[in-house]
Amino acid sequence: MSQASKPVSYGGQAVIEGVMFGGKRVNVTAVRRKTGEITYLEVPRKEQSWVSKFRRIPLLRGIVSIIDSSAKGTKHLNYSADAYADDEVDPEERAEQKKKEESRWSLSMMIGVAAVGILSFLFGKIVLTLVPVMVEDFLFGNLFHNQILHNLAEGAIKLILLLGYLWGISQTPLIKRLFQYHGAEHKVITAYEAGEELTPANVQKYSRLHYRCGSSFIMLTVIIGVLVYSLFTYDNLWERMGQRLLLLPIVLGLSFEFLKLTNALREIPVLRYLGYPGLWLQLLTTKEPTDDQVEVSIASFKRMLELDAELENAPVKETFNSSVLDPVKG
Repeated sequence: MSQASKPVSYGGQAVIEGVMFGGKRVNVTAVRRKTGEITYLEVPRKEQSWVSKFRRIPLLRGIVSIIDSSAKGTKHLNYSADAYADDEVDPEERAEQKKKEESRWSLSMMIGVAAVGILSFLFGKIVLTLVPVMVEDFLFGNLFHNQILHNLAEGAIKLILLLGYLWGISQTPLIKRLFQYHGAEHKVITAYEAGEELTPANVQKYSRLHYRCGSSFIMLTVIIGVLVYSLFTYDNLWERMGQRLLLLPIVLGLSFEFLKLTNALREIPVLRYLGYPGLWLQLLTTKEPTDDQVEVSIASFKRMLELDAELENAPVKETFNSSVLDPVKG
């Protein structure tokens, strides 16, 4: 499909041994099994009318999109984790594990997979917001009184913690492969946007970095957070921490809007540099993929395009099948 006929700007997510792509009407995950086979999870997109309305409101649309993608992404990540466990564990041992999982399913149903995804996202953001405040106050609280300098130091500590965490987890084999699939996801989207035929050889020519990536969003929250926090004063550590929590939705909303802006300006020679800090962070969160990994990413993307086209002509269709593993119903 050429760029001219492209109906939406597609995005995706790396999962364990695979890639998820979100289309206009369906989300598809492709996973490489130990046998070499590629299996799929296909979940039609269903969105409440109030969510659609919020997506059109600046600032609010960013928060809604982030929470929504966190909730839906958890479902696809769980699918890939189940596939990985099926391949890596002895069949008898895995059967016993599944029995235990089924016995706990009532609790899982009460909590909800989506709720777990949302809470995980919120917990991570709160930790990354509050811990740097406490560390900065401990290290520099009595050295100077300029609050803007304290905010800059806080931002630097937050960035150091973020970079250290990402570097540390990238050293593990499983996460390294996850980051390779992240790179494969970006390459496929970029090749598609350039109008290329999606083959491993064509896709591999493109960069593993992309302006519209969630990693860029994380970097923007650090930078914009420093700017927003500098507009307010505080009297003590507890007031400062409470202020950060109250301002967090504003920081997230502004970061989302700026991410959209940098993507829109990426072809303008001077303004394209606005998105470079996010691209630099992607040097940690993406790795160069193998041809086999790119093949999985292409398979996921093509299947998503195929099902999107089918649903355009038959919107009443609501479920699809996945091979080998049971699909998670949307």
